[in-house]
Amino acid sequence: MRGCLPDGPTGPATGSRRDRTGRWPGFTAGALDAGVRAVFAFPLRMGGIRLGVLDLYRERAGGLTDEQLAEALSFADAATAVLLHLQSLDPDAGGPLGSIHVVEDRAEVHQATGMVSVQAGVQLAQALALLQARAYATGRPISALARDVLTGVARFSNDD
Repeated sequence: MRGCLPDGPTGPATGSRRDRTGRWPGFTAGALDAGVRAVFAFPLRMGGIRLGVLDLYRERAGGLTDEQLAEALSFADAATAVLLHLQSLDPDAGGPLGSIHVVEDRAEVHQATGMVSVQAGVQLAQALALLQARAYATGRPISALARDVLTGVARFSNDD
């Protein structure tokens, strides 16, 4: 979750700028030219499902304080919630499919995703896609469908 340019996590680099580019010379050279001295990457995920990454850049080398790290993790959680919420929008109606509270429903959706994964015999990312597809196809919020999966009202199979 942390990285510094040109200084690495173990301390300042020495030598010419070319020597300090390390693992990603093309990226590092451009980032340094843009004034970036530290890069931090935070995964956007729901349980085992990876949705993306939140990258933060800073003009000063060095790590994050505990407060900055906590705030960055909160931003990553918020970005995850926004991504999940945006995926629940009905493009034809221009609004959400019912009342959805992603932050509160995340645990139920995560648990239902695991159950769908077992029922349908698919990976977690595919199980979440199946949940989203059925919620969209039936015009229901994913949280309501997740509750139905958890209570056994809705089931998925290998044919879904």
